[in-house]
Amino acid sequence: MSGLSLGLAQAGTSVFDQWFSNFWIVLIVKAMAVLMFFLVVPLVIGYIEHKVLAHMQSRVGPMEAGMFHGWAQLVADGVKFVQKESIIPAAADATVFSLAPAVAMIPYIVILVVLPFSPTLFAEDLDVGIFFVLALSSVSVIGVLMAGWSSANKFSLIGALRAAAQLIAYELPLVLAAAAVVMQAATLSLVGIAEAQEHYWFILTQPVGFLIFMMASLAELTRPPFDMPVADSEIIFGAYTEYTGLKFAFFLLAEYGGIVALTGIAAVLFLGGYQPLPGIPIPGPLMMFGKIGALSFIVIWLRATYPRLREDQLQRFSWLVLIPLALLQIMVVAVVKIAVK
Repeated sequence: MSGLSLGLAQAGTSVFDQWFSNFWIVLIVKAMAVLMFFLVVPLVIGYIEHKVLAHMQSRVGPMEAGMFHGWAQLVADGVKFVQKESIIPAAADATVFSLAPAVAMIPYIVILVVLPFSPTLFAEDLDVGIFFVLALSSVSVIGVLMAGWSSANKFSLIGALRAAAQLIAYELPLVLAAAAVVMQAATLSLVGIAEAQEHYWFILTQPVGFLIFMMASLAELTRPPFDMPVADSEIIFGAYTEYTGLKFAFFLLAEYGGIVALTGIAAVLFLGGYQPLPGIPIPGPLMMFGKIGALSFIVIWLRATYPRLREDQLQRFSWLVLIPLALLQIMVVAVVKIAVK
């Protein structure tokens, strides 16, 4: 085995590797496929959020652009962001200020590299896939901290510190919920975890773990009701207050990209990934897209339904509720695994 393939799992071969034999061509094709996916699917989720919130909260504005069901709203938003002037505050650290949106966005692009849509449709199947995902998911908060600190704005700094505290509180239940799935599947490969759910999905054996993972994911993405770091009624928009134009748009793209990435991981861990329901022969990629769409709809639904928590409520909920439940989940899975053997 060559040094370039030491990190690859043996569960399957990517369709891109089957099409091309040259390493550099395969690398370029995979990079383009992942980038195109990131530039299209998160925008679709953003468009769906416009429509869902328009119906749930009777917002007529997003239903007007383009006349037919507001189809041009996303285009109008894009044109608006491009036209806005990119302003850097005089007291800001210009270099860190400009790099922050990329640092927040890139980890979610890289996560998509290991997201499988069938036994062969993925960019890379790493032996340590879930470890790779969980490590990258915690990197984006560095971009938020960079944005808050470099903006030279006290409200932005408060938002960045809230985001860091939120990451510390909710990264642990996220990891513990995923660890319980890894114990049951006996593999760290995302393809391997999906294949382990061929007969039944892990949400049937670990429903509490699924809820913990989804709530922790919402907190990682600072989505309502865990949006204290961007509380517009308190700190104006947190770490993003001083951002305009395309830099601000990149933060929004990172948020929707994070929704796609983390709901995709949740689908693999608990909903069988590309595995269809028994007796329903739906192609794996369609099944995976359907699960990502359903979970993303739930994320949007929660935004329209629940008010944000206070900071003390958020911390208490993680440390006193989610983490003990996640530890109990691991204990139960361990006991059952030993008893079955």
